[in-house]
Amino acid sequence: MRYRSVFAPNLFEDRTIIVTGAGSGIGRCIAHELASLGAHVVLTGRKPEKLSKVAAEIREDGGECSSQAFDIRDESAVQQAVKTVVAERGVIHGLVNNAGGQYLAPLTAISRVGWEAVVNNNLTGGFLMAREVFNQSMCTGGGSIVNMLADMWGGMPGMGHSGAARAGMLNFSETAAVEWAHAGVRVNAVAPGWVASSGLDNYLQSEVVRTLRGHVPLQRLASEAEISAPIVFLLSPAAAFITGQCIAVDGGASRNTKMYPLQGAENSAPYEGFHRAIAPQVLRNA
Repeated sequence: MRYRSVFAPNLFEDRTIIVTGAGSGIGRCIAHELASLGAHVVLTGRKPEKLSKVAAEIREDGGECSSQAFDIRDESAVQQAVKTVVAERGVIHGLVNNAGGQYLAPLTAISRVGWEAVVNNNLTGGFLMAREVFNQSMCTGGGSIVNMLADMWGGMPGMGHSGAARAGMLNFSETAAVEWAHAGVRVNAVAPGWVASSGLDNYLQSEVVRTLRGHVPLQRLASEAEISAPIVFLLSPAAAFITGQCIAVDGGASRNTKMYPLQGAENSAPYEGFHRAIAPQVLRNA
């Protein structure tokens, strides 16, 4: 069995696309879909053992990939990793800035170190990756960059450090879209809401997870494949005239004013394209 993508086979044949944070969760799913569509996917992350596992899955499914283990917050490591990819592949056609991380805490309990760690994870690291990919490849060959955000509209109480970083990434995406358009580089973003991915296990208990869908107009959580699909679209030639935009993939949660009583959404079925998807433990316990 292979990834059940809605996109045309070989859409990204002979294309090289970097996916950061590809060792688990949404990044793993994105890497699988891109590889299933013919891309050579460069898997990146901090833990080589995770990348090796995903690489083995992709190759078992008939895809092509390589991997680079490094920390996106380390400027010299980012520069060297991108240099290596360019040396091995010649051109970088796409970048998915998926890597990030945060933790639950009210603003009053976040230390400076904690604040900077989350901002570096979710904003500075993505900037470094995008800058180096542009300077070392896309400035002469064009390309597409998709940055991962979050549902931060209206603030992110309990994750203020992440909300600030994600809002910064949105503004960076809009700015880079203008500054780099002359080189044929498109920069867009995707902002997921609650996703049935491994990240849930890091933040929430099962009793909290049970209440999440009640805040979403479509009355459910997203599948990983439902986040990957718009990213693949934005990387594709079909989005050739789209840049500086952000697609919210949140089931309408960011439009929920809390004043209109939500009703059951019986006909909202998830798109389960990822054949290797693993439900987070917290959902199995819910």
